Amino acid sequence: MVELRTPAEIEQMRTAGRVVANALQSVKKYAAAGVSLLELDEVARDVLRSAGAVSLFDGYQPGFATTPFSGVICASVNDAVLHGLPNDLRLQDGDLLNVDCGASVDGWCADSAISFCVGTPRAADLELIATTEEALAAGIAAAVPGNRIGDIGAAIGRVGKRAGVGTNLDFGGHGIGRRMHQDPHLPNDGRPGRGLKLQAGHVFAIEPWFWSGPGSGYRIDADGWTLRSADHTRGAHAEHTVAITPEGPRILTRP
Repeated sequence: MVELRTPAEIEQMRTAGRVVANALQSVKKYAAAGVSLLELDEVARDVLRSAGAVSLFDGYQPGFATTPFSGVICASVNDAVLHGLPNDLRLQDGDLLNVDCGASVDGWCADSAISFCVGTPRAADLELIATTEEALAAGIAAAVPGNRIGDIGAAIGRVGKRAGVGTNLDFGGHGIGRRMHQDPHLPNDGRPGRGLKLQAGHVFAIEPWFWSGPGSGYRIDADGWTLRSADHTRGAHAEHTVAITPEGPRILTRP
């Protein structure tokens, strides 16, 4: 069942969205060569704690996971792109870091992710991040009443195909509200005009993620969570929680 949210409920999700945005910006500001992923997790944890927010990630255990997640952020480095479990790995100059964070305030959820370079960036990494952010913007632009789920995926997929990046459809966007993951699933490619018809009140987490190489295969680390490209190419991830309104898409996870 795909639920519709009232304007008042969307405002409550916007409150959670601001907390998530602030946590991500605090992590980005703190990230530097020599800083560990666990230290970044503590930075985000402090932001959530001070706002009275509850992490959506800490203790989360979906069906594919062998253990609960232990962290309030996913921190994925270089060839890791999703679900990176925070550990004692210390960042190095030139690393590509993807950070995902989700939180709830008064039971209403928001979820967002950013990618950025640590220290001296590689030109190829900047290009990959730009492509991923362009795909997110294209997906958001398609999230309007009267369109369909396939239009969002198709908009994202067109950007990825044009750039020649690797795309995998096993994980993607999702509905969000009282729970982090709700129907429907939003794959990062699709056929225009297909799937659920979008209405004002739908709220989705839209999240393209790409690898710099053309491959789509991945492997999962021994921690049961961190997802890496099979060919060791670097990855980028971008995500916003977006409400569909009569006036157009409204991003709820901006500062």
